[in-house]
Amino acid sequence: MSGTVTLTEREAIREWAAARMGAPAIVDISPASGTQPMLMLVFDQIAYQDNDRAEDVQTAGGRSLVEWSEWFDIFDREGLALVVAADRPGIRDSWHQIIRR
Repeated sequence: MSGTVTLTEREAIREWAAARMGAPAIVDISPASGTQPMLMLVFDQIAYQDNDRAEDVQTAGGRSLVEWSEWFDIFDREGLALVVAADRPGIRDSWHQIIRR
């Protein structure tokens, strides 16, 4: 990889994800449901799963697509940043990493 860029501004993160057909998601990594969310971005078909179906039972490790506002509330509260591959002509790399600032 030729380089990375660190994003912390909401609009820049949303634009980066939108350019790659990405959506915000949360994975519950706690033994007790809903107590330890981990942020992630999902791409392609996963980002467009049918959200009109009946509510799934929440289990540890279950991924849920969420609204950007909910995702950014956790992102800001935890002091996180999004590290992405630097743009290169003709390439839309979706590599990313969520890190502490």
